[in-house]
Amino acid sequence: MQTQVTHVMRKLESLSPERLAEVDDFIDFLQQRDLDKNLQHDFALASEAAFAKVWDNEDDAIYDTL
Repeated sequence: MQTQVTHVMRKLESLSPERLAEVDDFIDFLQQRDLDKNLQHDFALASEAAFAKVWDNEDDAIYDTL
């Protein structure tokens, strides 16, 4: 990992301040996207128990095979 970081840092050193700002924005975007994915996953897990009460019933059991 350290080798990869060093490699990226060398590339960053050659960029103009404007390009560095773009890179910084892109890093923020990637971090936010990962956070959003994690939140979606956490919300889905948190709601499973509540939805299980509604979904797990004899009348809808036919849909379990789909």
